[in-house]
Amino acid sequence: MNKKPIVIKDLLNYKYPENLQYSPSGKYLAFQVGKANEKKNSYDRDIWLVKDGKADKFTSTNDSKLVFWDDDKTMVITRGSEDDIPGQTKLYKLSVDGGEAKEWITLPFVLGKIDKVDNNHYVAKGMIDVNDPDAYKDNEETTQRKLKEKNDNKDYEVIDELPYWWNGRGFINKQRLALFEIKVGDKLEVKRITAKDFSVDEYLLCDKNVYFIGKTIRRHSTMFTKLFAYNINSKKIETIFGENGLRLRNLVYLKNELYVQVDELKKHGLNETGVFMRVNKNGFEYVLDPERQLFDSLVGDTTLGGGKEKVIKNNNYYTLATEEDHVEIWKFDSSFKKTVLFDKKDGIFFFDVSDKKIAFARETENSLCEIYEMDLSGKNIKQITNLNTEVLKDKYIAKPHVINYTSEGYKLHGWVLLPENFNPKKKYPAVLDIHGGPRCIYGNIFFHEMQVWASKGYVVMFTNIRGSDGRGDEFADIRDEYGNIDYKNLMDFVDVVLEKYPNIDKKRLCETGGSYGGFMTNWIIGHTDRFCCAASQRSISNWISFSYVSDIGIYFGYDQCGATGNLKEEDFAKMWDKSPLKYAKNVKTPTLFIHSDEDYRCPLPEGLQMMQALASQNVETRLVMFKGENHELSRSGKPLHRIRRLEEITNWFDIHTKK
Repeated sequence: MNKKPIVIKDLLNYKYPENLQYSPSGKYLAFQVGKANEKKNSYDRDIWLVKDGKADKFTSTNDSKLVFWDDDKTMVITRGSEDDIPGQTKLYKLSVDGGEAKEWITLPFVLGKIDKVDNNHYVAKGMIDVNDPDAYKDNEETTQRKLKEKNDNKDYEVIDELPYWWNGRGFINKQRLALFEIKVGDKLEVKRITAKDFSVDEYLLCDKNVYFIGKTIRRHSTMFTKLFAYNINSKKIETIFGENGLRLRNLVYLKNELYVQVDELKKHGLNETGVFMRVNKNGFEYVLDPERQLFDSLVGDTTLGGGKEKVIKNNNYYTLATEEDHVEIWKFDSSFKKTVLFDKKDGIFFFDVSDKKIAFARETENSLCEIYEMDLSGKNIKQITNLNTEVLKDKYIAKPHVINYTSEGYKLHGWVLLPENFNPKKKYPAVLDIHGGPRCIYGNIFFHEMQVWASKGYVVMFTNIRGSDGRGDEFADIRDEYGNIDYKNLMDFVDVVLEKYPNIDKKRLCETGGSYGGFMTNWIIGHTDRFCCAASQRSISNWISFSYVSDIGIYFGYDQCGATGNLKEEDFAKMWDKSPLKYAKNVKTPTLFIHSDEDYRCPLPEGLQMMQALASQNVETRLVMFKGENHELSRSGKPLHRIRRLEEITNWFDIHTKK
C-alpha cells in the first residue's frame, strides 16, 4: 500500500526545537519550540521543560523565548508585547514551580547575550549607535523624544561606512555591539565597557575577567580582530593582543588558561579554519590544528533558530565539528586531547552540557529535529521528544542512496532519492540540487524540498563537491577555481547518476541551488544546455557588482576570485571572467529566479541582472521577488513565503518536464 506523500504545506505542521539550556545543576532542561502560524504568517514560540527525562510544554503565550537560567529554578525569558519600546529589551522571570512570568528588568539596549557574574550582577553584549552611544542612560522622556525624531526621519538612511547593511539585521551603519556591566538592585545600573566605535565579536566570562574579541570600526570594517580582558573588580581593560594582521575567534578557557583560534587568512583565505593558540605573556603559543570547522556546516530547511555550538564545562571544551558529510560532538580536555562523543551520520544543530548529561538537537534521514540526551561518555543515547512523530506518520520518506564517484582526481560521493515504488522500467524526471556556501555540506538528514520532489515522482540528486566543508581547508579552498573544478565535479556526478539509473529521462533534467548554489546555477546555464529548466535562488551573477553591494562584498568577492582587492584593472578582468553574466549570451535554458528584497548577502540586483540578460535574448525566464525577506527565505522566512517559494520552483519543474 502506498504511503502518504510529503507535500509542500507540511511545513506548516513541523515543529522546530531551539536554544537548549540546562539549569545550573542540570536538574532541568529547557528549550523553545517554534511552529508556523498560518493566519499570522509568522512563527509562534513556547518554552518546553524537561524534568526527570520527560518533556512538556511550559508556556502558552505563543511568543516566549528563553534567554538564560538565573538560578536552578528560575528562567529569564522574553515575551513579545505591543508595549515593547524599540531599542530596549524587556526581561521576565519564570519559575519552574509554575505561575505567571513576572516582569524583571528592562535593558536600555537590544540584547545579544547575557551572563551572570554573581547575585544581581551580569555582563552582556548589546547594540549601540556610534552617534548616540550613551542612549542607554536616557530617561523615559528623552527616550520618547528620540523615538519620535527617529520616526520622523524614517524615510532617510545615511550611509558613510562599510558594511552599511547586514543580512537579517537591515541597515547597520554606525551600529556597534558593545559590552555592558549590569547590576540589579533598587535601581538598575548599566555601564558600557567598550568604546563607542568598538564592536565586540564575542566574549567569555571567566571568574572575574571578561575576555573579549573585537575591532574598532572607522569608515570600514576589517576581518582582523584584537583580544582584550575586562577585570570586573578593577574595572580596567587590558589589551592582550592589539596588533593587526590576525583573525581571532572562538575563546576557550581551561584550567586558568586562555585559548583562541588564530589565522592569518593567507594560506586558504577567508575560509581558513585557524589553529588553537594558548595565550601567554609573550603572545601566542601553538597548541592544535583542529583540521575541521568547529561548528555545524550542514545545509537543511527544517530548522529555524539555533543554539549553543560550543560549551565549556568542568575544564572540558565541547564543540560541534563538521566531519565529511555529517556533524559530530567532540570534547577536548584541558590538554586539548580530543574525544569524539557522537559520530553518527546525522545532523546535530546545537547542544548543551550538564555535570552528567549532554542534550542535543538531532535530525536523521527519516526524522525531523528532536531532542536527545546521552551520558558524558557519549553512551546511552535517549530520545527525549517526539515533536514531529505524528506529522511524519505514514508518510513516504525517500532514503538517500549513496553514489560514489571520482572527479578531477578526487574521490567524492553524493546521494540519490528515489520516488516511492521506483520502477527501473519507467522513465523519471530528475532534479540536481546544489548547496550554498560553498563551504557547507549536504548529509543524511530530512530535507523537506527534496522529499517533496521525490514524493512528486522526481529522482533527486545532491553531492558534496570540491569547495564543500568537512574535509579540511585544502579541499574547501576553491579560490580562483569557481566555475572550473566545481562545475566539472557536478557534471561528472550527474553523468554517474545517469549511468547508474539509465531510466532517468535525460531530456527532463532540472537543476536548482541557492547562494553559492545560485551562482553555480547561473554558471551552469551559461555552459551547458543539458538541463530542461533551472531555478536560481539568491544568486550571484556578477562578482564585480556583488563586491560593491553585498554585506560581505568588501572582502569575499575578491578573495574567492583570487583577486587582490585593490581596484586594479586585472582584478576586474579576473572577476568578470568568473561571473556568470559574462556567459549569459550562451543561455538557452528556461530559468526561474528567486530573490528577496532584503537579501543583503546576495542582493536582489544579482538576480535582476541575470534575468534581464536572459529576457533580452528571448530566453524563457521569470523572477519572483519576496518582499520583507532576506537570504534565509528557504530556512526561516515567513511560512507562507516559504510555501510560495517552493510552489514556484516545483511548478517550474512540473511545467518544463511535462512539455
